[in-house]
This record gives sequence, structure tokens and C-alpha cells, in this order.
Amino acid sequence: MKAYKTDEIRNIVLLGHGSAGKTSLAEAMLFHSGAMNRMGKIDDGTTVSDFDEEEIRRQISLSLALVPHEWKNTKVNVLDTPGTTDFIGEVISAMHIADMGLVVVDAVSGVEVGTELAWARADERELPRMVFVNKMDRDNADFGRTLDALSQMFGKNFVPLQLPIGGQSDFEGVVDLISLKARFGADGRPDEIPEQLADQVEESRVVLTEAAAEGDDELIMKYLEGEELTAAEIRHGLKAAILAGTAIPVLCGAATKSLGVATLMDDIIELAPAPNEVPAMTAQGVEGDEELNADAAGALGALVFKTMADPYVGKLSYFRVYSGTLHSDSRYFNMRAGEEERFGQLSVMRGKEQLPVSHIAAGDIGAVAKLGATLTGDTICDRGHPLTIPSPVFPSPLFSVAVNPRTQADSAKMGATLTRLTEEDPTLQWTQEPSTNQTILSGMGDTHVDIAIRRMENRFAVGVETAVPKVPYRETITRTYQTQYRHKKQTGGAGQFAEVHVRVEPLPRGEDFDYVWEVFGGRISSSFSSSIEKGIKSVMQQGVIAGYPVVDVRVAVTDGKEHPVDSKDIAFQIAGREVFRLAVLGAGPVLLEPIYDVEVVVPDEYTGDVIGDLNTKRARVMGMDQAPGKSIVKAEVPLAEMQRYATDLRSITQGRGLFSMELLRYDEVPAHLTQEIVEKAKREKEEE
Repeated sequence: MKAYKTDEIRNIVLLGHGSAGKTSLAEAMLFHSGAMNRMGKIDDGTTVSDFDEEEIRRQISLSLALVPHEWKNTKVNVLDTPGTTDFIGEVISAMHIADMGLVVVDAVSGVEVGTELAWARADERELPRMVFVNKMDRDNADFGRTLDALSQMFGKNFVPLQLPIGGQSDFEGVVDLISLKARFGADGRPDEIPEQLADQVEESRVVLTEAAAEGDDELIMKYLEGEELTAAEIRHGLKAAILAGTAIPVLCGAATKSLGVATLMDDIIELAPAPNEVPAMTAQGVEGDEELNADAAGALGALVFKTMADPYVGKLSYFRVYSGTLHSDSRYFNMRAGEEERFGQLSVMRGKEQLPVSHIAAGDIGAVAKLGATLTGDTICDRGHPLTIPSPVFPSPLFSVAVNPRTQADSAKMGATLTRLTEEDPTLQWTQEPSTNQTILSGMGDTHVDIAIRRMENRFAVGVETAVPKVPYRETITRTYQTQYRHKKQTGGAGQFAEVHVRVEPLPRGEDFDYVWEVFGGRISSSFSSSIEKGIKSVMQQGVIAGYPVVDVRVAVTDGKEHPVDSKDIAFQIAGREVFRLAVLGAGPVLLEPIYDVEVVVPDEYTGDVIGDLNTKRARVMGMDQAPGKSIVKAEVPLAEMQRYATDLRSITQGRGLFSMELLRYDEVPAHLTQEIVEKAKREKEEE
């Protein structure tokens, strides 16, 4: 593939619900461009963009894929994205570096959950959009009904750019409302418009012309004066309206039969903005904000938006160049890592195929293998001109499992493998939870995590078992208490002796631990202070009533005794440990549980069901806000009740609900639940 200039590039992201036909459309574009001699099929795993083993097995897209093609001396970088909500991170990454979204809608199903979610994300990005109504050849397909549904759901100015010729099994092409030509068959051959469509074409042409005129001041004046706009003027005005978000053109076709695809490709070239026609990216330079114009001769600024980990090829970093030019076999500076990286052979990716190129200019997208320190979200620049490009903001994971290696060999590789997976997907995270001694893998939903587990086994040969994570409870005290403990051990040789008196006091939440030495008169040598503290801290880590860490407690050593010969470090460690255990048991010990600040966004019709469900989860509903057609429920909920909420909410709202959660504080566990947790901890300890 040859290198293209900035104004010869279009960066398009395919958005929409799963099964709307995004991957089929990408395949059809490749086929029309001559990049492949036959269209691949999702069901037999021959598509270019769905090349991962799990994608082939499940017959759905699970990650973003780059599928570029060349059309009329223009390079179109098509970013195919998953429609499943669990993989929203891939959609966010693709949107971040695209210049326009092409929303693919099923002509039978209309606006679905995935369409709504993708649209909301595109609104956040203020991303220009076009809509492609796919599957016009299917039974019950209806272009007019889909157009009405789009307008009702999103309230935008949706403007037909094409009209279907025939429908369902009789669908045979489209009418191009700009050129006023019918385009028949897979090759989009032009012909006269069928007579029965004349009135509809005339009416739709007026709507299109008005939308185009409103995109440009000169055109609106010309239109109001009664002059006819030329096809070139309509394209110019419509392109401006798309960029401004005042009009969203709607096209139609059937991707699997290649109907309407050639016309769509023409319209992308004519109407989608080139990288130098969208607002400049604002980067953080040494002296403040810096505008990165899409200039191949400008200062280098590139963003790594995706990382792929492969056990054989190594790490593959995908990047978009916003300014300047990247060359093969050169050295560039990683701003976050603070070090230079050697860039070997640059490639343009087409699915999993790497097409070598000598350079990647401003506005284009490429990839490079085997960078050492570079991660997703990193900025690549020149050492002499450091800058940082804003990286995508990803939502926090919502679904977690505890993972345990199956074998000793798996144990040795598990940490490194989890790190590689989380480098590849920023919406995956893994942590070691010290209070429960579990390794926790978190993602956006059960499918997301399940696929990560399967990839560990299939790609990296690491087997793990999963379980629901234990809640990271804490233990604390509720009142002041004083006690003492004497440790005395006499054997054949040297003995051990230590006596320690302590007072424990509860501290405010979040203050953790305070150790105070109040021994006067030399009753215990101050040299033993650290020994006692060490013993206390060992119990704090292990817990007293249920095996969870003790927090928010002050321990004052008030008195004690020592022996001139038998008192030693180990004796005071043991005494410190045992006296603290006694003190906690006497100070009204309680369990604390993590409370999360939860925000649930649902369509209005599900609000009552969602609130009712939250009330069964010991939630404290704090309030509710309204958005167009949606309710935003805010609540404080214990983590113990939220472990599988991603699945619950999907079931309650038919997949249309969203939620986020953030740790707020720790609160006391109700007494009746505390007893259950303590008894369960005792049983587990006995089983071990």
C-alpha cells in the first residue's frame, strides 16, 4: 500500500448494535475496492477484521480492527468495532482517533441498545456522523420506519441521502439524491430513476437541499433567492453541515449483497472530513497547550490507541499520527516513559495482515512491533519537542472474578500474562487483594472477563479457575478498652518473659493506625517498643474476628514488665500480638464493608424496577436526576450486593441500562450479617 497525503485520507469508525452488519459492511468495502477477490463471512471465520480465535468461535466482533481500503485515490481507514456493551473500551479507543462515525442500523430491528450506547458516546466526542441503514433486502425491512425511529430516539436532523429502490427481497439498488441517478446492482451502475419514485425523490431532494444550504451562509442566501443549487454545492454545504452536527445524512443498502455499498464509498470520499478539515488536536506542550494541525511537516505528535499482545510476534502498537511524519527504522521519544524507542518497520494493518510502508504521515494510522516501554495511551514525539496528546478516558471495570492458577506452572506465568492482557485492553484490570489474598481480574461484564480467561489459556497457555471474589471487609473497634498479657516460657535453656499493658481506642474512618508509647519510669525498655509494635501489626494484617485487616485503631502501650535475662525481642513480639488480640475482642469489634457510590442510567420505563431491585440490595437511594428519556438513579450500595450487578441490570433493562461505581467509604456491617461472615470465615479456616 502506498503512502497517502493528509488530504487523501479518511478515518471512519463503524458504530452500532451487534449484528447490525458492521463487519459485513467493512468486508463489502474491501471487496469493492479490489483489496480482496471475495467477501469473507462471519459464520465461517473468513472475515478480515474478525481474525481472533474467540471472534471466530463466537461469530461476533470482540475488538476494534483496522480495515483500510483505497478508493478513488483516497485511503479510507475503516475502524470496525464490537457492538457488545462489554467491549465499550474498544469503541472508545476507535472513536478517539476517528474523524467521523458511520452508524450502521439494521433496517428490520431499527434503533437497538448498541445504537443508543454508541450514539451517546459519539455525542460526548462531538463526532460527525452519517447513518447506513443496512439489511434492506431482509423481510420486514423498512427504510421510512427506521428513519422515523432515528428521529424519535435522537431528535437530530436526519436527512436521506439515498432512497431504496424496491424493498425486502425486491431490493435492487438506491437512488442517489445528489446526482439524481439510480444506482443498480452490486457495481452501482447508474441509470434513470424509476418513475414510481419520482414524487418521493423530488420531496426528499428538497429536504436534502435545505439541509445543505443551511451548512453554508452563501448557499442559504442563494437558496432563499430561489436559485437551484448544483450537485457540487449540495455536497459542499452538506459536508459543512455534517462537521457542524446540524445534519446527519442517511444512506441505505445491503452489505452482504453489496447493494448500495459503492454509492456509500463515493459519499464517504465526498462528505467525510479529511484529517486537516477537523479541529486540531490540543496537546500539552512544555509551555502550555499546543494545537497539533494535521501537517506532515509539523512537529511530531502520535498517539498509541491500541496494543496487541501476541506470544509469537510480540507486542504490536497501533498509533495515529496527528502531526509530523513517522519513518521506519527511526528513534522517537515516549513522553510518559521518558525514553527513546526504536521504531523498526512501520506497517499499515488490514485485519491481522501487516502491509509494510516507509512512513506514516499526519492524519494516517499505522502500527509497529516490539516497542519496549510503550503502552496504550502513550504519546510519541521528538525528544527536542516534547508534548502529550490526551488519551481516551475509559470507564472503570464493573465485573470481577478471583482467579487461581490450575498448576504450579500456571502460577509462575499468571502475573505476567494478566499484565499483557491488561496492556492490550485498558478496561481490563488485575490486582492482588491483600485482605483476602486473592488475585482479582476485573472487566466490563461477564462476557468480557470470560473471553480474557479463554485468551489466557488459548493464546498464552495459562489455565486458571475462577470464583466470585471475597468482599474485602475490614475489622475495627467501637470503644476504648484496656487489658494486659504476660508471656512466660521456661525451657531447659534461656527462657522468655514479657508483660505488656495496652489501651485501644477507635479512630475516625480512614486514619488506619496510631501507635503510642506511654510507658514511664523504665518499666519496659524503649528498645522493646518496636518489638511490641511488630507483634501488633502482625495481628492487624491477619485480623481477629474473621481474618480481615484491623483498621482505624489507636494502641497505647501503658505499662508492663521485663526480665533482665529472659526478656528479648521475640518475647515482646508475642506479648504484643496476644495483648492486642485480647484488647480488640474486648473493645466491641465490628466488621466494616466497602460502600460504593453507584450511578445507574436507565430508560424511564425501567426506573421503578431498578429502584426496587436496589432496595433489595441494602441500597440507600440518594436521589434521581432526569435526562431526555432517561432517569439517573444515585445510590450508596454495599459492594457485597454489587458483585454481579452488571448481569442483573442487563436482565432488568434488556441491556439498555448503564451504571458506574466508585468506592465511597467503609461502614459497619449489620450485626445479623456479621455473624454469618464470621461463621463462614471460621469454616473456611477449618477446611484449610
